[in-house]
Amino acid sequence: MNTQSNSTRISILIKYTLIGILLLSIHSAFAQKEGPWLHFSPPEGQSNGKYIVLVGGDEAYRSEESLPMLAKILAEHHGFRTTVLFAINPETGFIDPNFHQNIPGLQFLSTADLMIIATRFRELPDDQMQHIHNYFVAGKPVIGLRTATHAFHYSRNPNNKYAKYGFKSVQKGWEGGFGKRILGENWVNHHGASGKEGTRGLINGLEAADGNPILKGINDIWTTTEVYGIKSLPSNSKVLLWGQGTEGVFPAGSGIWTRSIMPVAWTRTYLSESGKNGRVFTTTMGAAIDFINEDLRRLVVNASYWTVGLEKNIPEKSNVDFVGKYEPTMFGMNGFQKAKKPLDYK
Repeated sequence: MNTQSNSTRISILIKYTLIGILLLSIHSAFAQKEGPWLHFSPPEGQSNGKYIVLVGGDEAYRSEESLPMLAKILAEHHGFRTTVLFAINPETGFIDPNFHQNIPGLQFLSTADLMIIATRFRELPDDQMQHIHNYFVAGKPVIGLRTATHAFHYSRNPNNKYAKYGFKSVQKGWEGGFGKRILGENWVNHHGASGKEGTRGLINGLEAADGNPILKGINDIWTTTEVYGIKSLPSNSKVLLWGQGTEGVFPAGSGIWTRSIMPVAWTRTYLSESGKNGRVFTTTMGAAIDFINEDLRRLVVNASYWTVGLEKNIPEKSNVDFVGKYEPTMFGMNGFQKAKKPLDYK
């Protein structure tokens, strides 16, 4: 009787010990996800199984505002699980685009199906940059927005092992850095007057006629930011939109036909160091205030489907309604909203 009783007590003890270990493991898993970033999940039963990590950090174009907005649209309307990362000043804990050496949460790239990047001149520590490097060695897809053509800049440590990602790189095979090697073009110049001219997106009729899925539902794109200059794109690039400068930053501004048009949205594939091909979509549009334009949001949503191989699932007219309020700040150096934390953009 005593033996049976002791055996029962031992069984109960083992049972509750295992439950405790399980609960501790679950708690640890959630604890690892807590930090200065944002997670968004699709509505129950509406997941498409893909995970996107959006990486922000630029001084001028307010990626800290635009990326949470896009992440919510992608999750709520399109079934993507999303995470948004920010440039964080470690001394204050606030979002600080002027602090170039810290973007916490890049470890989430290890399980990501897509990276959307909108950084400018970042010089990240090796332990953070390693996650980005691993991502591209694996040949995973990427969407680059606006300043992503010059996403990294190794001014402090030009001999760093990741300096090849910097926009001034001259390393063989990485001339022009991440922008040229992965996206297809590096920073060239402003092909218009910043703050005085906007961009009218001219659809490439050949791609539209060929049924390019990214152009589904795209009719009228204009942005408040000026056109960026492009010297050349790789031979495997497909230009989806050409950018025409406009007189004034609003859609009513007349087109400037005395200046050449430039590619402002294109696709290509890059060959990774592991021999895999990764899909790429790049647009040199993409300030937070640019995304007031519905078709620009739709362009990025459609490109998200395409880059992860779900182009057959792109709706005829993707839902890009804002989830909650979206009141973007005008672009400009150092004009970001101060003393903000990621949760302020939840």
